[in-house]
This record gives sequence, C-alpha cells and structure tokens, in this order.
Amino acid sequence: MSTDTFAAMPDAQGFFGPYGGQFVPDHLKAIMDDINASYEEICACPEFQAELASLFADYVGRPSPIFHAKRLSEQLGGAQIYLKREDLNHTGAHKINHCLGEALLAKFMGKKKVIAETGAGQHGVALATACALVGIPCEIHMGQSDIEKEHPNVVKMKILGCTLIAVTRGAATLKEAVDSAFEEYLKNPEDFIYAIGSVVGPHPFPKMVRDFQSIIGKESRQQFLERHQRLPDYVTACVGGGSNSIGMFTAFLNDADVQLVGVEPAGEGLDTQRHSATLTKGKPGHLHGMACYVLEDAEGNPASVHSIASGLDYPGVGPQHSYLKDLGRVQYDSVTDQETLDAFMRLSRVEGIIPALESAHAVAWAMRKAPTLTPEQTILISLSGRGDKDADYVAGLLNL
Repeated sequence: MSTDTFAAMPDAQGFFGPYGGQFVPDHLKAIMDDINASYEEICACPEFQAELASLFADYVGRPSPIFHAKRLSEQLGGAQIYLKREDLNHTGAHKINHCLGEALLAKFMGKKKVIAETGAGQHGVALATACALVGIPCEIHMGQSDIEKEHPNVVKMKILGCTLIAVTRGAATLKEAVDSAFEEYLKNPEDFIYAIGSVVGPHPFPKMVRDFQSIIGKESRQQFLERHQRLPDYVTACVGGGSNSIGMFTAFLNDADVQLVGVEPAGEGLDTQRHSATLTKGKPGHLHGMACYVLEDAEGNPASVHSIASGLDYPGVGPQHSYLKDLGRVQYDSVTDQETLDAFMRLSRVEGIIPALESAHAVAWAMRKAPTLTPEQTILISLSGRGDKDADYVAGLLNL
C-alpha cells in the first residue's frame, strides 16, 4: 500500500472513508470546528511541541522500553514475544500520552475546566494527573459499576484533586459515563473542554487522540529496527475505543509485511450477548457523534456490552479502526474473559509483569498465536497498562 493511502486520514471533514465525521447539532459542530482549528494552530507552535516533548521525556519517562519476554516465549514454543512497556509510564498506562496533550491544549486555549469520562479509571487518573500538572480544574464521570470494580483508581483521582461524578443510569458503565460527561460539557462549551478518553467521538477527537498516542508506534518501530535490523512480523494491541492500538499501529500502516492485529473482548463468548467485540459482531452505525461500527440491540440502540476489562466495554469503536477493518489492513480478532484471565496470571508468574486486564487481551492473543509460528518470527505487543487497578478484582475471582 502506498504512503498516500494512510497519510491523509482523516479528510478535512474528519472522515476516515465513510467513518468518523461530526454527527452533532450545528451549534456543536461550530464548537468542534473551533477546537480543530485551535488544535492545528497550537500543534504547529514550537513552544507547544517543545513543552510536550519535555514532559514526555521528564514526566512520563519516555521512551518506554521494549522487553523480550523470553521465558513466556520459551514456554509457548514458537514466536518470540516482545512487550512495548506502556505500563511503565507515569500513571501506569498509555492514557497519559494524550491526556498531557489535551491538558496542554486546554491551557493554550484558555479553557477553565476539563471534563471527561473514564472506564477502568486509567484515563481518569491520567487526566487528573495532567490537569494537576498544568493547573486546570478537572471533572471525571465514571459509571457506578466501574467505580466499585476499580477502587484504587477512584482513590487516586480524588487524591489528585479532580471532581468525580458517579453515573448510576443504565448499565452504569463506560457508555453512560460518556453520555453524562458530554451533557455536562454542553452546558458551557465555550469555557469547558471535553477531553475524550479514546479515538472516538466527533471530529477532531479521533484525530487528536491518535496523533498524541502515535508516539507509541513511532518509538516501537525505531527501537525494533535498531535492535533487530528488521520489523516485527506481528504487532498486536487490545481494542476498546482503540487509542493504544491506533497509537501503536499508525507507524506501521505502510509496512505491508507487518501484520497488525487488534484484539477485542469476546467476554463470555461471541455466541452470547455478554461481549464487546464491536468490529467482530457489530455493523456500521452512529454513536457519540461519529459514524463507526456499533453493537446494537434489537431496537437499534447501542447494546449493553460486557468485558472483564472495564476499559474495553464500549459498544462503538474508533472510526479509523472501522475503516482499517474495511480496508483489510488490520485484522480484528477476539479473546474471551477466561483467556484474558489466564494470560494475566501467566505473564505475572512467568515474567513478573502484572498487566492491566485490557492489555492482557493482547497477551492472550499472542499466547494463542505464538505456538503456530517459528522461533525466528516475532510478535510485538502493546502492553498498554499495568494491572495494579485489577489486582483485587482478579484475586477475588480466583480466590487468591
């Protein structure tokens, strides 16, 4: 595929092929266009880029290393497995990459409050951290069921000084948190900025979050080439909304020999209603101001979805992922809750690395794939976050 295929995504209207765009009321479209114009202007500003680069290096601790999981690779037999250690970032996940960008953007735009949703709490903690750093008030909306599951992150957000809003409507998970946060944002969009937690929502959010997250893949490609003088055979990452995966995949899109694999949550099985495999089982539709693949119920509303990982239970997915699926450039597969739990424990006990349950989906896929490959082949996993937040929950499930 030529460079041109991917270089121009999205177009000026925010479309990735037929996906993306701005499916919002006209008054909101004007606000989104203003954010886009500010983003493009500020990103071209050397002061902004210098401050962001400095914070990535000295605050986040970038570049994050790539680790060869030798014992896991040996036990599985087959391909060599490598981990891009986003779990080692300040705050413990990839989310800090775009949260710093969004908080800095809010500061440069003169906004008075940053509003966002969070699922597992990783985005919430990262945004509360970034807002504390730049000195802007922060309000996070989180589903009640996720609050009960992710206690350590809830406490961290409160310590960092953000206002935490518990969302009790509906299934009280990520979708409801997005709805609640967006409603609050619409009360005063001139003074507030909505710092979306993934590559979703109306244009320019999918583009902005992707751009800030693309550092994952840029670093990975350079690190892997320097170390091995070639690129990995497979690059894989978990997909909910899709921020860590698009951040990892973007640098490799034009490398036709690198197979890109997004791993969705099959939950309790694709043959049940208890999953969140949007690209595997969904169809094109509209959600949260964008065109994308959507899981819908019989009435055509966004379905109630499930994943063992709070950060992946979303009935939509980023528009660029939707387009990359249709183009066939990225393969989207899924793993179950049980496979994810097994991978969580295996990586912990074989390599001494406790992954986030979200990231464990990608580990599970690699564990399934590696034995079918040769020892000369390589799989690079985006280990998007650490599992501190999940430790108590998993211990309860497994009676540890």
